[in-house]
Amino acid sequence: MKILGKLTGGAIAAAALLAVGASAASAQQTTMDKIATEGKITVAVQTQGPPVSFVDSKGERTGLVIDIMKMMAEDMGVELVIQDYDWKGLIPALKSGKVDLIAADMTPTAKRSMQVVFTDPVFFAENVAFALKSKGFTKWQDLNADGMTVAATQASTYADAARKHISKAELKEYAGGTAQTTQAVAAGRADGGVTDKASLAQYTAGDSEFMMLDGVLAQEPLGFAVRPDSLHLLFTLNNYIGLIRYDGRLQERLAYWWESLDWEKDHK
Repeated sequence: MKILGKLTGGAIAAAALLAVGASAASAQQTTMDKIATEGKITVAVQTQGPPVSFVDSKGERTGLVIDIMKMMAEDMGVELVIQDYDWKGLIPALKSGKVDLIAADMTPTAKRSMQVVFTDPVFFAENVAFALKSKGFTKWQDLNADGMTVAATQASTYADAARKHISKAELKEYAGGTAQTTQAVAAGRADGGVTDKASLAQYTAGDSEFMMLDGVLAQEPLGFAVRPDSLHLLFTLNNYIGLIRYDGRLQERLAYWWESLDWEKDHK
């Protein structure tokens, strides 16, 4: 009986060790392991932020980062799953594990880097101010006066630039990106707005009521983001960005989506 008891106790101990080992192995699974095992990569993008990410006139989600992620998923041989969020919801979605990465025009600020890890810059932006032509403004400094109101995307570096450079004006922040900012200016809820040059281009083209004001408030690198524990995925993203930069595919997408309005005739 004592021998049986010892064997039973040993079996229980061994089973416990195996359970602990299995638990540890499971805990060590990386984000890239999960992507490879499940055969899919889940990406958070901004709900409506043309030309970076938006739903076009055909009802299809498209844009610069969508093209890049489609290329990467295809080259990796995995399914691409897109989840869209308001700007302020992107980082919470990543931190909670709902997505594997954020693909957006996100500036790697010091505060954001306390929560997530950024890739090398994928592209760059120039932050500018705009207003209605009827206002008679010519440069962004015209907005920097008492009694003025300036609109910018909520929790964005556009808002940060407005606080820093147009500090005398009242700042109004809106969820939803440049589309909502321009609506606020058009409706008279703000005297002007701040966004990036590429996003603004579609609103100032042709016989538009908007105009870009002279001067650049800030130049910013823009990258993608992963959780701090997703280092393999981070290295993979940086490697892929380098590959498509060197083989010309990244510049092709930038020329179409970011540096011109060529995309409008196909998607608006």
